[in-house]
Amino acid sequence: MKTIRSLIFCLGALLLIVPTLRAQDLSKYRGFSLGASLPNVLKLSDQKLADVKTIHTRPMLIQELTWWPPSTPGTSSRPDSVEQMLFSFSNGALYKISVTYEHASIEGLTAGDMVKSISAKYGPPTSVEPEIEPVVNARYDMPQKPVASWEDSQYSFALVRASFTDRFGLVIYAKQVNTEAELAIAQAVKLEEQERPEKEADQRKKEADDLETLRQKNQKTFHP
Repeated sequence: MKTIRSLIFCLGALLLIVPTLRAQDLSKYRGFSLGASLPNVLKLSDQKLADVKTIHTRPMLIQELTWWPPSTPGTSSRPDSVEQMLFSFSNGALYKISVTYEHASIEGLTAGDMVKSISAKYGPPTSVEPEIEPVVNARYDMPQKPVASWEDSQYSFALVRASFTDRFGLVIYAKQVNTEAELAIAQAVKLEEQERPEKEADQRKKEADDLETLRQKNQKTFHP
């Protein structure tokens, strides 16, 4: 009898936990899923390959795509309160989504209001940062201040606030790939710095050669 009661209790607890687990699918936002291919994101956002910006090609292909959701006809607001979404790709796969909310849709909302709204869909946050005075604590090397985060072993879903505009946004990423991408970006910047003198020298030589070619051409055609 005791075993049956234990099984019933465990089953009841599981039924309570399952909806929460479903609500906390941190890999998805507005129909976009981390890990999706670049062509898939282009199709969902109705954009073209020409809209994609290549940031680095080595040691890892890093690309970005900025999307402004279309305005609702007849209104000045944007659907879902989203003004802009920045998609970041690593070797053709979506690993990070950065969301900026439309100013009018969040005007007057507090950090607590935003956390409550997001929690209604993604469950309670795993961490909440204390409220701080933005002017006193502003850091010029920290463009975004963390407000709250929802995390699991694979994904991070963070509510952030811009240091200078005080506007709320979201940063959603796959932890492992984001770490790899950040390392690759740092390596790419280092390589570019190392190669910059040689590239600048090549550019100066090309400009000098082009000028000499033009000089020789004009020597033959110039009539005083």
